[in-house]
Formats: sequence, C-alpha cells, structure tokens
Amino acid sequence: MILPWHKTAFTKLQQMIEQNHLPHALLITGVEKIGKFDLMQQLVGTLLNDDEIIRKDNIREDLDYPVLIRRSNYPNMIYCRAGELNPTTKNRSKEIRIDQVREFCDVLNKTADTLQIGVIYYADQMNNAAANSLLKTLEEPRENTLIILLAHNVKNLPATVISRCQSVHISPAYDEATQAWIAQNIAHKEDFDIPHLLETTHGVPFKVLEELAGDGFMHYQHWQDQLLKLAIHPMMISQMEDFEGNEVAVLNCLQHLIIEGIRLKSLKHEGGLVELNQIISLTKIAFLFKLLHDIQNAINLSKTSVNIKLLLDNVLIVWSHITHLKTYPQISRG
Repeated sequence: MILPWHKTAFTKLQQMIEQNHLPHALLITGVEKIGKFDLMQQLVGTLLNDDEIIRKDNIREDLDYPVLIRRSNYPNMIYCRAGELNPTTKNRSKEIRIDQVREFCDVLNKTADTLQIGVIYYADQMNNAAANSLLKTLEEPRENTLIILLAHNVKNLPATVISRCQSVHISPAYDEATQAWIAQNIAHKEDFDIPHLLETTHGVPFKVLEELAGDGFMHYQHWQDQLLKLAIHPMMISQMEDFEGNEVAVLNCLQHLIIEGIRLKSLKHEGGLVELNQIISLTKIAFLFKLLHDIQNAINLSKTSVNIKLLLDNVLIVWSHITHLKTYPQISRG
C-alpha cells in the first residue's frame, strides 16, 4: 500500500518503469522518518512483482557480530548501512566505511542473469573514502543492476555521487489524505488536532506517531503553549519554572515554533496555532531568522560547560519581546 505522502514520488518511479527509463542509480531523499526505506521497499516489490519478499528483510536491527554488507531474502539484493560492528574495534560505526562499500561494489560487479539490487542507507553517512570508492560502480554498473541510495540530507553527499544518480524526493505532507492516514493509526484521534500535529513535526507523519507513543508529546505541547503565551504576555517570564531541567528540549520546541512561523510568514499562510499566527503577524521575519540562529547556537553550546539555564533565560527574554522589537539585541552566552 502506497503511503499518501509518497504518491508523487512513487508516480515518478512508476513512470520511469513504464517508459523503460529506470536509471541504474536512484537517489531517494527526504527528511528523517519521512519513509525513504518504505518507498524503496515499495519500488523493489513492484520491480520483482512480489511485495512480501522484501518486507521480510529485517536489516534495521543491529547485529551482535561484524558484517560488511547484508543479504536480502531476494537472493540478488544486498544492503550496506552504518551502525555495523567494526571487526577491529568492536564498536558500532556511525558512518559507512570504505571496506563496506568495496564489498558492496564487488558483489554488484558480478554478472547476474536476473535483476540485482544494492541499497545503501543512509548514503549521506558514507565517509569521503567510502563515497569515492562508490563512484566507479555508479558510473559503469553491470547490466541488470540497480543501485538505490537513501539520504536524509543530500548536502552531505559529494556532488560527484549526486550527479551519477536520478533523484526522487519525498516532501513533507500536510494534506487531507495524510491527516486521514494519521487518524487511522492513532488511538483517541478525537483528542488531537491532527493538522496541528503535522505542523509541529514539520509534515513528517511517522514523527507524529512516534511522539504520541510516549508522554514526550504531552510535555512538548505544554512547553509550546507556555512559549506562545510568553510571546503574547511577556510578564509571564517569571512563571517559566516548568522549563528548569528541560532547557535543551524547550530550546528545540522554540526552534520548531520559529521554523513553522518562518514557513507560514514566507507563504503568507495561517497555521493551526492561533497564537503563532498572531505573533508572526507582528514580527519582522528578519528577527525570526536571527532568533533561530541564536537558538541553534544555544543548542550547540549546551554540549559545553555553558550555563544552559542562563542561556535559555536570555533567549526567552528576546522571544518575549519579539513582537515589538525595534532592533534585534545581542544575546549573552551566559
């Protein structure tokens, strides 16, 4: 079954198949948790005329022994991924190493009578040496071979890799079909404003389900409500004790709010948050961008010995006055 927000991307892939224009290398991109792996499975199931065989592959789980690549239930399909145990250090690698990609290419460079498929996920986790070792196979693949790269952030891929692939992008989704899918997959749907849920997760349905699975979303909603009230009623800054101990989570929440505000203001749209609509209507977009930059700096500094509580307080002072600032102040690092 095609996920509603995959329809545009899958239609493009179907047209390639029908017109016999499917390239030897595909690059499927989209933000984290948008379902790139699911779209890849849908494509492969279509090519093999078998939806079940690929869905039996359970390769997202970590193995307790070292491997370079993994085999699919379909005999002529292999996977290459980060997170495999390094045989020398016994640590899990956060990147895809050159020895993995070399093995991946060696397997795909063998002649096959039937379609052979190689999947790298996520390709933007390849180190430079690994990416370079892939180039020759991308440029001169064997016949009957399809290489599929999945990537969260295409900017982290070398231009030489991108130029050798046909790109298919999965966009964030806010449409009614996606909202209906979420409603079918959550309990007590009547308790939630689904368009609002999509806005807070930037149009990523799987994130909606993930955040509703625990109590994290309830905390997030509470912090969001507090932050919106603060920008409308600046004197409430003395009542923000709920933020103590959750400074980084609150900064992330404010970051999401401002990103959504910038998006709505740029498109001249209104969103589902009445208070946010009111705030962005009174705020210069340049100040939103500056505050967004300062918040990202604060999040980065939280990994150091900085006083994160004082830094959050300084950010919140600016946020509480954002609707009537004449000039943007410099935020102290605490």
